[in-house]
Amino acid sequence: MSEEIRFDRRRFLGSAAMTIAATQLGMIDSANAYSSMTSHADAPTTKLSTNASFGPLRQIDAGLLNVGYAEVGAADGPPLVLLHGWPYDIHSYVDVAPLLAARGYRVIVPYLRGYGTTRFRSSETFRSGQPSVVALDIIALMDALRIQKATIAGFDWGARTANIIAALWPERCKAMVSVSGYLIGSQESGKLPLPPKAELEWWYQYYFATERGRAGYEKYRYDFAKLIWQIASPQWNFDDATFDRSAAAFNNPDHVAIVIHNYRWRLGLVEGRPKYDDLEKTLAAGPVITVPTITMEGDANGAPHPDAGSYAKKFAGKYAHRIIKGGIGHNLPQEAPQAFADALVEVAGY
Repeated sequence: MSEEIRFDRRRFLGSAAMTIAATQLGMIDSANAYSSMTSHADAPTTKLSTNASFGPLRQIDAGLLNVGYAEVGAADGPPLVLLHGWPYDIHSYVDVAPLLAARGYRVIVPYLRGYGTTRFRSSETFRSGQPSVVALDIIALMDALRIQKATIAGFDWGARTANIIAALWPERCKAMVSVSGYLIGSQESGKLPLPPKAELEWWYQYYFATERGRAGYEKYRYDFAKLIWQIASPQWNFDDATFDRSAAAFNNPDHVAIVIHNYRWRLGLVEGRPKYDDLEKTLAAGPVITVPTITMEGDANGAPHPDAGSYAKKFAGKYAHRIIKGGIGHNLPQEAPQAFADALVEVAGY
């Protein structure tokens, strides 16, 4: 499968707008309806990673990319694909993967395009960060690994990618864990203004829309990423070694181009490729996801995220929502690995 598609913060921002509107109008019934599916879990006190690394990584040609990925667990075990976000990397799952491997699963953790050891196979390929293109990358990776169907999980960009695969290719997704819920969007939904406080949360997206922002991210990408980590997970006391381990992934030669294109695309400032327009039309309609799903949220997520009551009805299959307590922020898999692994085991058994 090919190179690019469209997707967006638009639905994400649209979901936030829906949440704000619902609160203002007193539309509490939907939240009450979904609350019966919601459970609260206390995560162990946040601690530093106990696993330094995944060990030697693997590389495989898959579609437009040569993908770098970690694989742990039984080669013939039920496959799980775990997807990281921005500005993070595969080490968000360095403590999750062994827990799942111990349960007999085959765990695949790839670097997304523009991260780590993943590289484009051709210098001629457009460096698109369109989120649906990332979904196509994962389908191509599954094809290369001869995985017909997998349980897919992620947060941030990874959750968006999992959502898109579950919506467009449910035959490839057995079940899903999605941090912050339903994140499918469109460029059209991103044209809707939000109240000032909500707009402020997306400051970096508007910064990236400028040439100064691109140059600033190029020059200060590590400081920038660390600031995002601190804002998004205000109670996560990560140390320099933990950050530096992930920040090495941002040395990828295509990292800045992919990130900037992703956020500019969401604002409608750059175009996608016409050959993906039909997929974009499907996604813009906000398709319902039918595969079994558990959505999760940390109780201290400092990143923009919709309220669970605004998206519960987007999941038509077996569904549950988990709120993980204990000061857990945006990088939920790394901050609460046991809770994330437990959710994956549960949903894979649906």
